[in-house]
Amino acid sequence: MAVNSELVGREFPPTPPYLVGREKVREFARAVFADAPLHTDVEAARALGHADIVAPPTFAMVIQDQTLQQLLNEPDSGIVLSRTIHAEQRFAYSRPIVAGDELTATLTVAGIRMMAGNAMITSEAEISDAAGRHVVTATSVLLVGSDEEDAA
Repeated sequence: MAVNSELVGREFPPTPPYLVGREKVREFARAVFADAPLHTDVEAARALGHADIVAPPTFAMVIQDQTLQQLLNEPDSGIVLSRTIHAEQRFAYSRPIVAGDELTATLTVAGIRMMAGNAMITSEAEISDAAGRHVVTATSVLLVGSDEEDAA
């Protein structure tokens, strides 16, 4: 089954709210070697004008993953996980993510580009805070390999 081109423009329901916890931010910072004090020390973050510790920029992927799971589990997508790799990731921030944020994400499939039987699926997750204000747009490109091997 090929990737369904009718996915383009499809918007998925908002994810449940995700409460950003201090320890989750600290754990993530350690995992990605983000050793700046604003990622682990509340007073250092506050001295820089933040309400709490600041998540490293790639932390948005934790929330975006919930949206990508919706896409991957879509029955008519034609996406086969065993033939899928995460090819590209970008973030466009309005403000940093800080501990205490309650974030919700909505995924839209922005485009599908076919290349030699393979599909490059671009999706955008709009991540907003509890007040509905934009925090970050996380853009992912998934490369789904051709199913030609399956036909052989």
